[in-house]
Amino acid sequence: MYKYEGLLIHESHDDEGILEIVERNGVRSLHFGSHSRQSSMLLADPHKLELNYVRAMTSWLLFKTTFDDALIIGLGGGSLTKHLLYHFPECRLKAIEYRKSVVKIARSHFGLPLDPRLKIIVDDGGRYMRQCAETYRKYYSLVFIDAFDHEGMASSICNIAFFDTCKVVLKNDGILIVNLWGGAHNPLFQQISLWLCQVFNWKVLFLPVRDKGNIIVLAFNDYSARYSMKELRIQALTLEQQYKIEFPIFLKDLGKHNAGTINQVIKT
Repeated sequence: MYKYEGLLIHESHDDEGILEIVERNGVRSLHFGSHSRQSSMLLADPHKLELNYVRAMTSWLLFKTTFDDALIIGLGGGSLTKHLLYHFPECRLKAIEYRKSVVKIARSHFGLPLDPRLKIIVDDGGRYMRQCAETYRKYYSLVFIDAFDHEGMASSICNIAFFDTCKVVLKNDGILIVNLWGGAHNPLFQQISLWLCQVFNWKVLFLPVRDKGNIIVLAFNDYSARYSMKELRIQALTLEQQYKIEFPIFLKDLGKHNAGTINQVIKT
């Protein structure tokens, strides 16, 4: 059976709706009942980050070369989680995913490994953060939020209190990385952007994903290092060679789209 211009290889349902896996031109993708891809994997190279927005979420590497503990809100097919496990052997990851069936599919169809460095918790991301904020105060080097799709963001994480909690669990030099959808003229995007700027004292950078509706937001905690643009250009070229990801383009676009906040993060 064909769907979304590809071969439907799996279809199932849970309390939240439909889950579909479609293969097209050597790429396997996860869909939640719409054409939008929630996760994709190149079958010939499972560790390559196939989706543009997921590659853009690695832009934190321009500012921090390594990390120890990271929290991921929204597992999906596990592309970002696999990337971190593959490239950072000393890392420790905790992923929060609302749908147990999504975790099963990430394991069975997208190669998410059983790895002692990875702990997956099936829970609502906002509820988990409220319950664990004090226990994990200043604990994480990185926090990733990828729970925003074409329909919006879950109400439990779509409030300023949630982003306050993100700041609480980050180390003093930690970075929050958020995938947002809908573009700069979307009212919800504008509201979330304002919350992030208020919580992180305007140490926030926006990275629009070229030719897509995603915007990746990097929010820096109070004692994050400040780099010169010259240093970052050298770093971007090194990272491009190491990871085969377009870091020089990310840096160029960060410089282009952050006139109001770039001096808070980068010495221009």
